Amino acid sequence: MDKVVRSPASAVADIPDGATLSVGGFGLCGIPSVLIAALLEAGTRDLEAVSNNCGVDDWGLGLLLAQRRIRRMISSYVGENKEFARQYLSGELEVELTPQGTLAERMRAGGSGIPAFFTATGVGTQVAEGGLPWRYDAEGNVVVASPAKQTQVFATAGPDGEMVEKEFVLEHAITADFGLVRAWKGDRHGNLVYRDSARNFNPLAAMCGRVTIAEVEELVEPGELDPNEVHTPGVFVQRVVPLTPEQAADKRIEKRTVRSAN
Repeated sequence: MDKVVRSPASAVADIPDGATLSVGGFGLCGIPSVLIAALLEAGTRDLEAVSNNCGVDDWGLGLLLAQRRIRRMISSYVGENKEFARQYLSGELEVELTPQGTLAERMRAGGSGIPAFFTATGVGTQVAEGGLPWRYDAEGNVVVASPAKQTQVFATAGPDGEMVEKEFVLEHAITADFGLVRAWKGDRHGNLVYRDSARNFNPLAAMCGRVTIAEVEELVEPGELDPNEVHTPGVFVQRVVPLTPEQAADKRIEKRTVRSAN
């Protein structure tokens, strides 16, 4: 039951080249920066990452991207990272852009054993009809595009309670070889608590990883966490890496905004 792994390096040592990773965080908030750094140090490459975004140029997943360690991204946002945009537009990186809510539900479904689901998001657009550029060549031509997806009409309740027919698109669940997340608190059994907005994609990334590794800012003993406050039950977590106070405090801000004193 004790899932604690003392070294970040040993926690990620068996992640092979070519693995698929589900990575928690939103922007730079709640990202597993220590585990990402351990992967960078290990030299792991040819990765496919499932994450809302790809960090920034000098932090988070952006560090792996800068070293050409990521071959494919499934994400919903590409801003704040110039190297991400450059690699995508020059044909060096394949990117499957997915609406943010759909991405979250695809990850949740993967962790829940649901193979696919229908959603109204994307109906009537290239999300459903296909043709979204996934990969360009060096000349800017689309060489890999998203396929058309199955759609189906269902009767659903309208705004006044009447039944109306509406079209939905089929989206497939996401499961990853490994999940990387960061928690505020965690116990030796892998039960995790996230703080405030750092909760974001972390519970979903933990759910859809076949082997989930959690870096925790504060390690507590089993029984110390209120069960009502646990966000990710230990059944979803295989390894727990306690951070040092210095590692826990090392957090970046994407854009620092201040106002004048007067």
